[in-house]
Amino acid sequence: MNTSKLQKFATDARRQLVNAVGARLDAVLASDSAARVDQPAAFEYLENEIRHAGGGEQGRRHVVERYAYRWFNRIVAFRYMDVHGFTRTPVVSPADMTSTNALPEVLAAAKRGEYDESTVFEQRVNQRAKDEIEGLFNGSIQADDPQGRAYGLLLQSECRYWSGILPSMFDRIGGNQGKVDEMLMPADLLADGSVVHNAVEAMTPEDCGADDPSGNVEIIGWLYQYYISERKTEVMDGFKKNHKAGADEIPAATQLFTPDWIVRYLVQNTVGRLWMQSHPDSQLYRNWEYYIQPSDEDSAGNEDILEIRTPEDLTVCDPACGSGHMLTYAFDLLYEIYEEEGYAPGDIPGLILEHNLYGMEIDERAADLASFALTMKARSRSRRFFRKRVEPHIQRIAPIRFTDDEVTELNRSCEADLDAAVWNTFEKADVYGSLIQPPTELARLADSMLENWSEVTPFDLLLEDRVKDVFDQAVCLSRRYAAVVANPPYMGAKNMSDELKKFVQDHYKDGKADLFAAFIYRLLDMVPEHGQLGFMTPYVWMFISSYEQMRHHIIQKEHVSSLIQLEYSGFEGATVPICTFTLEKGFNGRKSSFVRLSDFVGAKQQGPRALEIIDAHNNEQSAYSDMRKHFFEVDQREFAQIPGSPIVYWANESIIHAFSEFNSMAVFSPCKGLVTTDNNRYLRFWFEVSNENIKTGIKTQDEILEIRKRWFPLNKGGDYRKWYGNNEYIINWFNNGAEIKKAIIEKYHGGSYTKEIRNEARYFEDSITWSALTCGSPSFRDSTHGAIFDSAGSSMFPSAKDRTVVLGILNSSTINSMLQMINPTLNYGAGSVSDLPVCSFDAENNSQITQDCIAVSKTDWDSFEASWDFQKSALLDDDQGAQPGDSLGEAVSHLRGYWTRVSEEQRQREIRNNELVADAYGVRDDVPCDVPLERVSLKRNVAFAYPKDTPDMRDEKFAQDVIKELISYAVGCMFGRYSLDKPGLILASQGETLDDYHAQIPNPSFEPDEDNVIPMVETDCFEDDIVIWFRRFLAVAFGEDHLKENLAYIERVLGKDLRSYFVNDFYDDHVKMYSNRPIYWQYSSQPSKKGSFKALIYLHRYTPTTTNVVLNYLRDYVGRISDIADGLEQSDRTKDQKMVAKLRKAVVECKDYEDQTLYPLATRNLEMDLDDGVLVNYLRMGKALRTITSIEKKRKDVSTWTWPTHPLKENC
Repeated sequence: MNTSKLQKFATDARRQLVNAVGARLDAVLASDSAARVDQPAAFEYLENEIRHAGGGEQGRRHVVERYAYRWFNRIVAFRYMDVHGFTRTPVVSPADMTSTNALPEVLAAAKRGEYDESTVFEQRVNQRAKDEIEGLFNGSIQADDPQGRAYGLLLQSECRYWSGILPSMFDRIGGNQGKVDEMLMPADLLADGSVVHNAVEAMTPEDCGADDPSGNVEIIGWLYQYYISERKTEVMDGFKKNHKAGADEIPAATQLFTPDWIVRYLVQNTVGRLWMQSHPDSQLYRNWEYYIQPSDEDSAGNEDILEIRTPEDLTVCDPACGSGHMLTYAFDLLYEIYEEEGYAPGDIPGLILEHNLYGMEIDERAADLASFALTMKARSRSRRFFRKRVEPHIQRIAPIRFTDDEVTELNRSCEADLDAAVWNTFEKADVYGSLIQPPTELARLADSMLENWSEVTPFDLLLEDRVKDVFDQAVCLSRRYAAVVANPPYMGAKNMSDELKKFVQDHYKDGKADLFAAFIYRLLDMVPEHGQLGFMTPYVWMFISSYEQMRHHIIQKEHVSSLIQLEYSGFEGATVPICTFTLEKGFNGRKSSFVRLSDFVGAKQQGPRALEIIDAHNNEQSAYSDMRKHFFEVDQREFAQIPGSPIVYWANESIIHAFSEFNSMAVFSPCKGLVTTDNNRYLRFWFEVSNENIKTGIKTQDEILEIRKRWFPLNKGGDYRKWYGNNEYIINWFNNGAEIKKAIIEKYHGGSYTKEIRNEARYFEDSITWSALTCGSPSFRDSTHGAIFDSAGSSMFPSAKDRTVVLGILNSSTINSMLQMINPTLNYGAGSVSDLPVCSFDAENNSQITQDCIAVSKTDWDSFEASWDFQKSALLDDDQGAQPGDSLGEAVSHLRGYWTRVSEEQRQREIRNNELVADAYGVRDDVPCDVPLERVSLKRNVAFAYPKDTPDMRDEKFAQDVIKELISYAVGCMFGRYSLDKPGLILASQGETLDDYHAQIPNPSFEPDEDNVIPMVETDCFEDDIVIWFRRFLAVAFGEDHLKENLAYIERVLGKDLRSYFVNDFYDDHVKMYSNRPIYWQYSSQPSKKGSFKALIYLHRYTPTTTNVVLNYLRDYVGRISDIADGLEQSDRTKDQKMVAKLRKAVVECKDYEDQTLYPLATRNLEMDLDDGVLVNYLRMGKALRTITSIEKKRKDVSTWTWPTHPLKENC
C-alpha cells in the first residue's frame, strides 16, 4: 500500500474541503441566501449546531470541520465501493476505475440518458433531481456550470439512496442533518486536482484490495489517520505550550492506527484463544500466524476457562474502536469459526454483525468509518448482504444532557424515578468516552425500555432521539463481552483538562497517570471471569513507579497470557515505546509468554521478527529455531520478588533472587535534589562568572555563611560518563540559597520552599552522583568537590569507607543489567537506584580498582578547558606523554600513544570490576563482563570519542581536535586567562588587569595582550593580529627551531591555512567548546562569519571602554585597507582590480557597521555584570557581535527577564 500517496491525498483533501465547505457556509448564512427561505428547518438546525459548538467563529470552525470530514467520508466510501463493484454505476470513479481524466461514470451515464431507475432514482425526491439534471443537459435550466451542478445532484441522489443501506455514512432521507449536508456540499468536485479526482488517483484498485475477495478496509484506517494528522500536530504542539486536552482535542491527540500485525496478534490470542480453549480439536489455529500455543503443562482444563459453546457466544468489543481495524480483522477470524462450524456462507456476515462485534468511539467521524468498514467486510463475503439491512453495532459515545423539565418528562414516560445526575450520565461523554460506567439503575432501565421500545409511551419528539441514544450507550457500556481488544488512548495526566483529570482520579485512582492505564482498569470490568483482553499500550506501565499499583493488581488478580515488548523505536506512529499484550480475567497459575524485540531496531523489523519468534516457540522444526532465545515463559508471581514488581520477564532466576537475598541501596540514601524553578536565573556554566566568586570543596552548609561566595558546584547529570566528570554547572546559593528559597515561596503563594529544595541537609557532602535521564546505560561518578545536586543529578551518600566500593558496584555490568530490568525507560531516578540490591564482599581489590578508575577519569576530564581544574594544554603536559624538544607532530603522537595505553588499561580495570561484582552477586554466568573499548568513557579515548569511525579517521580527528584545543589554549594565553609559566587559571575574574597578571607572573615568557582586543581579519594589515600572536605563542611553547615545521603541521591537520582558520572557523569551534556560552567574544561587521572586520575580546577583562578600543581598531582597519586599495588602483592586473573592489566594499561595510552599530554602542559605555551570565550579556551587545543562533533565538524571552543586574532592553 502506497501510504505516502494516501497521506498526501488525505491532508490535501482536508485543506480543500475545509475551504470549500467554509465558502458554502458563508453563502448559506448570508442574509439573502435561498436556504433561509427554501429550507427553514434545516437552516435553523444549522444555526443551532453553530451555537451549540460555541457560537461565533469557534462554532463556525467546528461546523466547517465536521461537514468537511463528512464529505471526505462519503467520497472515500464511494471510491471504495466503486472499486469493488458495490455501486451499480460508479459514483466518483470513471468506468475503467483508474483514468484521472475521464468523468465519474454516474455523470457520463446520465449524459447518455442512463440512470439507475430501479434503485437510486426509484425514490421520488431523486426523480425530481433527475428532471433537473436533464434540464441542465438540454438547456432548459440555465446554470454557470451545468455539468458541475448536474454532478452535484447525482451525488446527492446517490447519498439519499445509500442512506437506507449505510445510515451511519449517509443520513436518512428527509432529516435535517442530511439537508445540511446537501447545503454544504463542496463545489467544483469535477475540477482538476479536486478531492474526487485525487481520490481516484490515490485510492488505487490494488490498494483498495480489488483482487482480494475480502477487500482491504485497512485503507480506511490509514485515510482517517492521515486526514486528522495536521490537527493532531496542532494539538501536540499545544501540549508543549501547556495547553490541555478537552473534548475538541482528545480525538486528534489520542488517535493512533494499530499496525496490522499487532491487530492479528491481539485478536488471535484473545478471540482465537477463547475458541480454542472450548474447542481444542479445532484446527483453525494453524492459520493464525501470531497465535501463541500454550505449553503442554499449561494447557487449561475446562474448570478455568470461559465456555464458548457456539460462535454466537464469542462477543468481541473494542471500546475505543477508531476506524474499526480490530473489529474488521475479528470479522475475518470469526468468519473462519462460523465456517468451520458449518454455517451457511450467506448467513455468516449478518450473524457476525448481529451477535459478535461491538465498537464504541467518541469521534463521530471514526465511528462512521468503523461502521462502513464492517459493512464492507460483510458485503465482500455476501453479495446479498445489503438487502438484509443489518447495521454494525458501532456506538458513538455522544454527550447528551437533559434539563430538569426534561428529566421530569423522562421519569413520567419511563415510569422511573432517576435523578438528574443519572439521566445526565453522558453529559461529558465526549471527554470521558468509554471510561463512563453507567449506574446500575440506568442500565437496567435501558435494557427494559429497549426490549419493548415499540411499546414505549411516546416521548416528546425533541426527547426521543436523545433518550434512545442514552439507552443504547448505557447498554453497550454496561454489558460484558467474551473478549475486549483495544488500542486505548494514551495521554499523560499533565495534558488532561482539569475535568478529565479529576474524573480519572476519582474513578481510576491507580490508573490516573495516563488514560491508557485508566482504560485497562475499566476494560477489566467489561469481561467475565476468564474472559480475554488484548491491549496495545506504552510499555512504561511494566516498569515505572507511577504504575506500581496496577502491576500489583495484574500480578495478583489477573493473568498475563502473553506480551510482546517492541524495541524502543519500534513503532513509528507513537512518541513512546510500545508493548502489546493479552490478559485473562482472574488469576491462574499458568506461565505467561513473552516475546522480546529489543534486539531488532526499527518499526519494519517488529512484525516479521515477532512472527519468527512465535513460530520458533510453536514449532519444534521451525526454520527460525535460533529465535527461541527471544521467547520467555515465566510465572508472573516471580516479578513480585523485585521491589516495585517490574515485569522483567527476561531476567534469569539468579538475578531475581539477588533482590530478595541482599539489602537494598536504600541504606545509602539515594535521593533527588532541588528544582530551582528558574534555571536561567540561578544556574551558570562555571566559566561564565568571576572565578573569585565560585567556591568548591566545602563540606558543610555552615561554611556557606562564613565564605560569602555566590556560586557553588551543582551536580546536574550530563552525558554518559563513568567515575568522574560532568562538573560544568554552578548554582547561586548565596546566603544559603536565600534568593531561590524566597522565589519558590512566592511562586507557590506561601508555604515551604521544601516543595522544591529537597534533601537540603545532604548538600555539599561527598557523594556518588549520576544522570537520572540517559540515552543509554547509566553512569555513576564520584563527587568530592562540595556540590549541591538537582533533580537531574541524583546523589547517594555512602560513608567514606564504602564510597569507592559502592561506586565500583554501581558502574558494573551487573547493576546495569538490573537497572535496565527494573526501569528500561532510560530514566534512572533515585527510586530505581534505591531498589537495587547491594552485595557485601571483601572489597579491598575492588576499592583499589575503583580508585584507579576515578584517578584516570579525573586526569582525562581535567585535560580539557571545560574543567575548572584544567592546568595546561595536554600537548604540553609531560604527565601525558609530552617530551622536551618535541615538535608538534611528535607531541600529538606521544599524546595519542599515552591515551591509547591508558584507555586499554581502564578497559581492563572495568572488566575486572565487572567480574568481581558479578561473582559477589553469584551471577557471573548471567551478565556480560566484557567492556568494548567504545564504552570506556574517557574523552581522550578515540574509540569512545569517535565510535563510528575507522582507526585512520579516529587518528585524524584526534589530531585535529587536540590542535584546536592548543589553539584555544593559546588564545587564552594571549588574553591572560592562562600562562605558559603557571598552570591553571590566571585572569578569570571580572575587573582583573595585567597588573594582577604580573603579580602572579612577574616575568612571563609570553606576555598577554595589553588592551584586550585582538583583531582577526582576512587582510594581513595589523602587527598584532591573532595570527601574529599565535606564531609568537608557538615559538615560545615549542621552540623557534620548530616554528616553521609546526605551522606546516597545523595547517595540514586543519586542512587550511592558519589565517583562514582563525577568520572563518575558530569562533564556531570556541562557541561549541564552551556550550554556546563563549568567553571570547567576536565583534564582527556582519552578523555572519563573512564580516570583513572581526576582533576578539576576553569577557572577563571587558570594561565599559572596551567597545571604544574595538572602534579604534575598526577605524584603523578602514584606513589601512583604503590605503591598500589606493595603492592597487593603478594596477592593470585583473586580480588587483578584483581586490580593489573587494576592499572598497569592505570599507562601505565597515563604515556602516561603525555608524549604525559600533559607535552608538561605544558611546553608551555599557557596563556588565558577569553574574548575569553570557546569555544576557551577549544579547545586550546587539548587532556588534557575531550572531550565535542558539543565543539569538532566546532574545524575546530574555527581554522579559527583570532579574539581571543589567536587563536586556528590546532595542539592544
